[in-house]
Amino acid sequence: MNHNAKPARGFIRDRNFLWMLVGGITSMLGDQFTLVALPWLVLQMSHDTLTLGIVLALLGIPRALFLLIGGAVVDRYDPKSVMMITKYINTVLLAILVVALLTSSLSLWMIYLIALLLGLSTAFSIPAGTSMLPRVVAAEHLQAANGMMLGLRQVTFFLGPLMAGGLIALLGDHATAPQTTAVAGIADSKGLATAFFVDCFSYAFSAWTLSHVRMLSIKAEQSAVKQSLIAATMDGLRHCWNDSMMRSCFLYWSAIAFLIMGPMQIAMPLLAQQIGNNAGVLGLLGGAHGAGTLLGMALASVFPKLRLGSLGSTILLIDTLVALLFMPMGLIHVAWQGAAILLAIGALGGYLHVAVFTWIQRQVPPAMLGRAMSIFMFIFMGISPVSAALTGWIMHSISLSQLFAGSGALLIVIVVIALLMSPIRYMRDAGGVT
Repeated sequence: MNHNAKPARGFIRDRNFLWMLVGGITSMLGDQFTLVALPWLVLQMSHDTLTLGIVLALLGIPRALFLLIGGAVVDRYDPKSVMMITKYINTVLLAILVVALLTSSLSLWMIYLIALLLGLSTAFSIPAGTSMLPRVVAAEHLQAANGMMLGLRQVTFFLGPLMAGGLIALLGDHATAPQTTAVAGIADSKGLATAFFVDCFSYAFSAWTLSHVRMLSIKAEQSAVKQSLIAATMDGLRHCWNDSMMRSCFLYWSAIAFLIMGPMQIAMPLLAQQIGNNAGVLGLLGGAHGAGTLLGMALASVFPKLRLGSLGSTILLIDTLVALLFMPMGLIHVAWQGAAILLAIGALGGYLHVAVFTWIQRQVPPAMLGRAMSIFMFIFMGISPVSAALTGWIMHSISLSQLFAGSGALLIVIVVIALLMSPIRYMRDAGGVT
């Protein structure tokens, strides 16, 4: 009885979890330095948004294309080994970038290649990272641990860009020489090199901390190990499709990604222009959404069993609230109103993010977890960019208020369909149905 009553936050004192936590947060914070420095470097070198788009595509497209294969690799081997390899690879790639920048030998083709390889590496590190936690903490602490990890990850989204921008500005050399070559006259080259070095160090440090993490022994099916990667990937897709609850949820979340997450990538800058035509307004809106997400994740960690009926009914109710909040946003002309609505949307989404992550980790057999998590991540990394591109085209024909209202209304329709025609409302936290 005492064992079952063990405090939910007892895992915080687990040295094994602390090794993973410290390394993971360090690496996530370092990633923000590259996410700020790389676009700035490309613009300094090329003064061309098309070139920047190519670099970002080289980062994102390989990640989306190989994410499912990455999940199969994680399940064939173990997530810790895959994660260690990706950290070593990223350390070397960023070290090359730092040296090339400091020695004025950097050219655009090198950035293209490094971006491509970083994107490929991420396709394997994402399923590895999302599959590790169930093998590090006990099952009863999984949601609380997820909440802490995801919440601290959200904190790095605040601190990282601020720290990176300040560092680049502080150490930047602000070169004034004409940019006659691909690398000559790069302003802030020292600050950029330092920012990339911070991320390089974060990967090396997190690889060291990860080496101290001991994986819990989980009885896994070994039959999939002998499959080819393509066969293993297809096996993962079949497993998720044949599980009626998993299939319903993945289709439902695909609709969420298409109707809300994709349009938001286009709508937020347009909303900032409508409110004040100021980048500071866009930062305020993004910060409010991020703060709300952090708040929701914290609530999910502190109150992991807070539900309105079953988990499924909670998901459907919260998504209905998100749709209702989303619909009037196109009519906003005051920054604080947009920030308040996005704070609420972020809090609701952050709470569900932790609950859904935990549900998948408990629902899927350990031998299939890497592939299942890669499919889940592919939904948002593959569908959202397509939806954003489609939204950009549609915005030539509709107004911003129509976009928000239409997306919210369609989301309510999807919720009603899921309520009446799917088993989602019967979902329970332990997996399966109530």
